[in-house]
Amino acid sequence: MLDVRGGNVAISEKIKLIRHLLSEADGYLVKGDAVQSSEKLYKAAEECIKLLSERLNLEEAEAAEERGRWTVTLLERAVRKLAEKLGVDVQLGWDAATHLHVWGFHETKLEVEDVKGRIAIIRRLIELTEKT
Repeated sequence: MLDVRGGNVAISEKIKLIRHLLSEADGYLVKGDAVQSSEKLYKAAEECIKLLSERLNLEEAEAAEERGRWTVTLLERAVRKLAEKLGVDVQLGWDAATHLHVWGFHETKLEVEDVKGRIAIIRRLIELTEKT
């Protein structure tokens, strides 16, 4: 796990990772691979939640650091708190991402058009993360 509390270099690296994941998701969609695109979009959203949590010094970020990993419970708590502080785009982005993670990646039930329909929502979360 990258410790973003150390400064702007680590934050910049996290933003690069998020952008890279988004780019990979777009590439998989061009190839018609809804499964891999779904997972890349989920990972991008997950990294947004982690970074926002660390930047806003949420206790969930500290708990994840102490455990050495993030859990679904910590992520969900963080999303709830971030949505209260930053607005509904956090919750909407996370909900779209978890839908893709479950139904697009694990269950392989989504088509490319289903994934494309959620990209704009996840992009808004990414943009919010970049601004914060």
